[in-house]
Parts: sequence; structure tokens; C-alpha cells
Amino acid sequence: MASPIIIVGGGLAGLFCALKLAPRPVTVLAAAPIGEGASSSWAQGGVAAAMSEGDSPEKHAADTVAAGAGLVDEAVVLQMAREAGDRVRDLLAYGAPFDKDLEGRLVQSREAAHSERRIVRVKGDMAGRAIMEALIAAVRRTPSITVLEGEVAESLVVDRGCVVGVVSRGEGGAAALARAMPAAAVVLATGGIGHLYAVTTNPSQANGHGLALAAEAGALIADAEFVQFHPTAIDIGRDPAPLATEALRGEGAILVDRTGRRFMPDLHPDAELAPRDIVARGVFAEIAAGRGAFLDCRAAVGEAFAERFPTVYAACAGAGLDPAKSPIPIVPAEHYHMGGVWTDARGRSSVERLWVAGEAASTGVHGANRLASNSLLEAVVFAGRIAADLQALDLPEIGPLPGAATPDRGPARDPGDDELLPRLRRLMSARVGVIRDGAGLAAACRDLAAMTAQARTPSFRNMLTAATLITAAAAARPESRGGHFRSDHPRPDPVLARRSRLNLQEARFIAARAAAAAA
Repeated sequence: MASPIIIVGGGLAGLFCALKLAPRPVTVLAAAPIGEGASSSWAQGGVAAAMSEGDSPEKHAADTVAAGAGLVDEAVVLQMAREAGDRVRDLLAYGAPFDKDLEGRLVQSREAAHSERRIVRVKGDMAGRAIMEALIAAVRRTPSITVLEGEVAESLVVDRGCVVGVVSRGEGGAAALARAMPAAAVVLATGGIGHLYAVTTNPSQANGHGLALAAEAGALIADAEFVQFHPTAIDIGRDPAPLATEALRGEGAILVDRTGRRFMPDLHPDAELAPRDIVARGVFAEIAAGRGAFLDCRAAVGEAFAERFPTVYAACAGAGLDPAKSPIPIVPAEHYHMGGVWTDARGRSSVERLWVAGEAASTGVHGANRLASNSLLEAVVFAGRIAADLQALDLPEIGPLPGAATPDRGPARDPGDDELLPRLRRLMSARVGVIRDGAGLAAACRDLAAMTAQARTPSFRNMLTAATLITAAAAARPESRGGHFRSDHPRPDPVLARRSRLNLQEARFIAARAAAAAA
């Protein structure tokens, strides 16, 4: 039997790719039970697709380009927008229960920075969970797909410039020994970087390890400095922070301070529907000034809240809040990473036989600031492209890997690393968060280097590697653009209107130089 294709990650991109590869043998490594450790399951908005009368892929692409602040690959975005309808129909065929009207047509809503109502959703705010449940059921009944749950990938095995396997550790990463599994090809679909930050809407498995795995294997990383902070995470002290979906503002909810003053109209003509980076900074400023920030849904949604937005309502009710009667306290939270492993239009990285999909990839479609609900669309479009690319290849048979039974990777857990983790998350939020500056980024580089010298476990080292990539890229971009805002360089620089690319060696050099300046 041919060596399997290994897909690292059990979220939307990983499962969709596995299904599209059938009947080719595929092994999916999921850090948690599939559906539980994926940000896809928590996505509330839906899938952006120009499928309604009067809309078009060209309009969708234009909105994406406008939100991306000059860094979007326009050709790639237009092709994605043109494939959107087919991918939504694929999801319907897999059982996704998208909302429909009485005549059976898809119901589409509007979200921030979209010029049309083009968000395909499920019961207001349940799209991610419903889509994932449908895909999980489809995967369970597909015999060519083997799912290994609780397998945490720790590194990629590279032979003469080609990826030939994955080193992973079972029991949710707690197994005493790691193992090396051969692969004809590897698809990284590991999700984002949320748990590098103190406040995030992402599950704990979204901790940047895919970024680190690819970088350590020699892959180029693109746009790592561009981190999107969702402006309306619900501020009730939970980790991860529950999300108050963008769709609430699309339906007319407003942002107010503690006195009830609406503050977004003073910051942008589109007020609450301005691009996310602008809204996030507006919320951040109100909180920093001591005025607080709240999402007031009383007039826009009112007593229909529990029925129209059950996920948000349940999160509020669990904290003793009734959003139909009082404003929801909010805080910006790390939500999405526009950067990631550089890929071409087929999902290929710069390392042979390594493909990357979903939030772990940087395809060029998001630029400096992702347009709402393009993330789920990008995941399925590029997962489908990767599957088509792999299906067309004659992949080699890979023999047993040296040290496959017990590769020496160090301990799975260490008390010292456990103590350093909260410090890392606080550091990233304070220095590499919504608002940054050169001095803070230099201090972050210094502290990351110190933590790296102390780290003992592969998992924590991977997190530090990902954090270093992001921080170095931010230090190397002395301007403000999209999700990257520097108070010491508050305006965009036309000379820097280009995507960033760096490898791990370059990132470490930038970080070391910045750290020396902070000493």
C-alpha cells in the first residue's frame, strides 16, 4: 500500500481536504477530538459567497482588496470568489444545514466591510459548529480516512529538502514518547496563533505550532506581523473569550461606552461596520481611557436575541447577563492570523511535498486585514485545490523513518514551561498586540530570547518560535497597515505596500538585533 498523505489538523481545512482526497489513503492527526480543538467549530458568522441576485465575484473580490490595505493578491482573490459558490454547494452536499427561505434559497446576511449581503450562515451564529458536525459525520463514514485523535505534531521530518514524515506525540501531547510517521506528502492545517495571546477567541490548540513546524523545516513565512483582533469578544473572564459575532453589528447593534455614548461614528464613516482593525482600536482606546466598551443590541435585536443568536445568548446567560436588556461588555481579542506559511495558488509551500491550508497558510487573499467570513471560504477553497493538486501527482512510497519508534524529543511536560506560558501570553498581548511600537517590540524580542533559552519541551519551543516570527516581522515593518498598528509609525508607508516574507534564520537575526537594541 502507498504511503498515506498525512494531514495535520482536524479543523475545516483538514477535514475538507481529506474528504476531497477520497479514496486516496489519508491520515488526519488531530490534537484534540475532531471538532473540539478547531477554531472552525467556533466560527459564528459563516461563509462569504457571492450567490445572491445583484452580487458578483468581482464585487466580493473588490471588497476583499479594499479591506486588505494594499497587500491582497488580486488575482488569487478573484479566483477564490469565483469558486465560492461551488464550495458552498460542496458543503451542502456534505450536509451543512445553511439557512434557507421558504422557497429553498440560501439566506445571506451582511457583515462589516461587505458591500452586499453575501454571508451564508446557520441559525444566525452557528455556522462553524454546524459545518463541522456535517464534515465530521462525512469523515467518519469515509473508509479511506484514518483519524488519530489526541496526536500533537512536534516536527516535520525532512530528507534532502523534502518533507517525508511527521513526528507526533499521542495522548493530547502528553505521551512519554514521540513517534515518527512516514508520509508521501504532508498538509498542514493546524489553525492559528490565538493562544500566544492572553485574550483570544481561539481554542488552546491554536497556538502557532504549525507555523513553527514549517519554519523549522525551512519554509518561507509571509505576513506574520498581521494579526487580527476581533473587537467584540465578550469580556466575562473566560479563556478562550466567547465571541459576539460580527453579524450583530450587521443587524444594527451599536458600540457604546459606559455612559451609553456611541463612539464609532467619530472614528469612521461606516461606524460599527468599519474594518475590524479600526473597530478593534476604537474599542481598545475606550477601555484604555477607563470608559469601558459595550455592544448594545437592545434596539437592533431585543427580545428575539435568544432565538436569532443562540450561541452569543448562551455565553452571556452563563455569566448572568441578558443581552436583550443590557449592553454586553466587550474587549478586543486575538481572533485570526492573516500571516502564515507562504503558499502558491495550489497551496504548495516553499518546501517540497509540504502543502498548507486554512489559517496556518498565507495565500495572499487576506492582505493586512481579513474581510469578515472569508476565513471559512479560504479554508475550503484552498483545501479543495490542495486535494486536486495531490490527486494529480504520482507520490513516492516512503519507507520506515530512522528512530521512528522513540525519537528523542525531550519531555512532554515541564513545570518551568508551564510557569512561562502565562508570561508569554501576557508579553504578546502587551507588546505585540492591538497597538505596538518599536521599543515594545524590541523588549519582546529580548524576553522571547530569554524564554527560548529556558524552554524544555517541544510544544513550548514551538510556541516561542511562532511568537518570534510574528514579533520579528512586526519589528521589521516600520509603518501601520491593517492589523499591524505601530504608534511610533502611525501611517502607512507606500514603499512598504508589499507582502513580507522571511525564513526562520532571518527572523532570528532580526529579533537578535532588536533585542540587542533593547538591552
